[in-house]
Amino acid sequence: MNSVQIRSAENALSVGTWLIVGGAMLYSILTVTPLMAAHTADRWDWTAPILPLVVDAAVVIVVRLDSVLARLGGHGGRWPVVLRWMTGCMTLALNIADSALKKDLVGVAVHAVAPLLLIVTAETGLAYRRAITAAQSAHEARQKAEQQEREEAAARKREAAEQREREVREHAAAEAREQREHEARLAREQTAREEAVRREERERAEARERAEREAAERREQMREQQQAERERLEREASQRRERERLEREQAERRQQQERVEREARERAELLAGGPVNEKLPEDKARLVVHASFGEGLPVRAAADLCGWSIGWVSARYQEHRDGTGRALESASP
Repeated sequence: MNSVQIRSAENALSVGTWLIVGGAMLYSILTVTPLMAAHTADRWDWTAPILPLVVDAAVVIVVRLDSVLARLGGHGGRWPVVLRWMTGCMTLALNIADSALKKDLVGVAVHAVAPLLLIVTAETGLAYRRAITAAQSAHEARQKAEQQEREEAAARKREAAEQREREVREHAAAEAREQREHEARLAREQTAREEAVRREERERAEARERAEREAAERREQMREQQQAERERLEREASQRRERERLEREQAERRQQQERVEREARERAELLAGGPVNEKLPEDKARLVVHASFGEGLPVRAAADLCGWSIGWVSARYQEHRDGTGRALESASP
């Protein structure tokens, strides 16, 4: 597995983890808010979503920081483990509390699915990230070792070539010395033959030098070709990585555009029903008021669409303006 595949697996793990965390947070808010509202004074009903938001925010902090520490190969000690399990148990308790008080075993089992999945996902994701980090470190170490081995092999080849060249030069020098001694002995006997021998020796020496030059040129040419091939492969790898990055960015932009269009369609569907003659359920009415506020409709038009009073709708509008409507925004489809 190469580095690109390792990063792809890590990205898939991150996306899946955050999808599960986001879904569990949304489900927890929708489940726990009615329970908190039922056990809170009427004038403080608007604070009902705060507790599940606080607990789920702690879950997000734990998951995020655990992923960063795992990516860096670090460990936060026992307190992150305590916080992770404490927030998971709190989320589980808050989700099943309403069904447990009503002694609804089926409801307890159903509402325990999301918190349990969140707890197991947090632990499993941390283990996966640590394993991926260890695997990537080992992969990088192997690459460095292989690169070092290639460099050492190239150095040994260069040393062997230099040794062969030295041996050739020494051998040629030894032959030249022997030839000169032989020529000195024959110089007294036959001058003409000595001159011919010297001429032939010069020609052989020149031939050897030409052969050595040609061999050196061939080696240099081969080295340049290998260098050019390596550079070409590196350019192709860089271009391939750039194309993959551009494709990922395009896919992310398409997903974001589809999400915006889907939210616009959902608001349009909520507002398409027109005025109603009776009050809608409060949760649906809040969704209608949220959509009306997002579309910039007047308070009276929103009241006609949900069937509630103008005062109630005005209070919801004010919550959105003050920023206290963020719980409903998170709960909207």
